[in-house]
Parts: sequence; structure tokens; C-alpha cells
Amino acid sequence: MAKVIANMSMSLDGFVADPSDGVEHLFGWYGNGDVTIPTATPGLTFQVSEASAAHLRSAMENVGALIVGRRLFDMTDGWGGRHPMDVPVFVVSHTVPDGWPRRDAPFTFVTDGVESAVTQAKEVAGDGWIGVGSKIASQCLNAGLLDEIRVDLVPVLLGGGVPFFEGLTCAPVELEGPRVIEGTGVTHLYYTVKSGETK
Repeated sequence: MAKVIANMSMSLDGFVADPSDGVEHLFGWYGNGDVTIPTATPGLTFQVSEASAAHLRSAMENVGALIVGRRLFDMTDGWGGRHPMDVPVFVVSHTVPDGWPRRDAPFTFVTDGVESAVTQAKEVAGDGWIGVGSKIASQCLNAGLLDEIRVDLVPVLLGGGVPFFEGLTCAPVELEGPRVIEGTGVTHLYYTVKSGETK
């Protein structure tokens, strides 16, 4: 069965973007190494350390679907119609944006909540992983649907911005781990959500 995994680059003080939604200080590790990791997006290639390459390859080989919020979808302009991971994307939204859905674009708009999005994502992901972002991660935790949290911890203090987790109604949530992978300019931390700790 598919696992639901939240994975974000995060500052040491807990933010996944600065107050202007910028990620410049958080995404530097995607280009600070010698190992080339191509994506499904032409012109978008990562250059990371060997340790981070293993982390990224594992995700790219195993993620079978993504669940994102409408805000991220709008900010990226729908990734030009194709996500860099080249998997089906489920967008949790109150409404379907104008001009969507589009033929041959692997986006499904889910207007009846995150639980429905997870159910639909599991149907297409098979035994693969379901990747979720920060806003969706909190909703999944509150609904007892999140299996793992993976943090790409970047040695920077942003002082404010978009937190990885907010609006948790199920806290405290206990985690097992971490498993630690030391990259260059980033430390990858893997945690398992303890079963029975969320609703």
C-alpha cells in the first residue's frame, strides 16, 4: 500500500519559504554538487552531492503521485502542464481554476477535501509513495493520514515566512527517528509518524 510522505526543504527555524514565498536560501543544495539528476522538465537538472543524489533518486523512483494545494499550483502556474517528477498530481482546491482540466495534463482537482485526494492518489500510486507539501502535510496529520515526514534541513535562519506545519489540531504528534543523511549544505532527516498518535 502507498505511503503518504511529507518532504520539504526547511530552514533551521522551521520555514519552507520566506515571507515573500521565496525559496532561494532553501534550494541552494539542489545545485551545489557534482552529481547530475535530470527531471522530466526540459532544462531543469539538479547538481547535488552524492549523498543528496541517493536521496533524490529514491524519491524519483518511488513517488507514484503528488498531492498539492491550490496555492502552490497557482504559484508554479501548474508547472507548465507537467510536474518535474512526471507523476499524477492531485490539487486540493475549493474550486477548479479557469482553463482546467486540460487534455493530457496529469492534474486532478479535488474539491471534496484532503481525505478524498489521498484516496484517489492511492488508487494511481499503487505501491509507490504519495508526496505531499507543507499545507497538505498538516491536513494529512490532522486526518491521521501521514506516514512519514522527511525534512531537507538547510543551515539558514529565515526569521519568518511559511512554516512547514501550522494549524495542527492533533498535536502533539510523536515521531520515530530520525534516519540521517548528510549532504552538502543540507541534512536529510527521515521520521516515521507513530501509529495511533494522530486521529
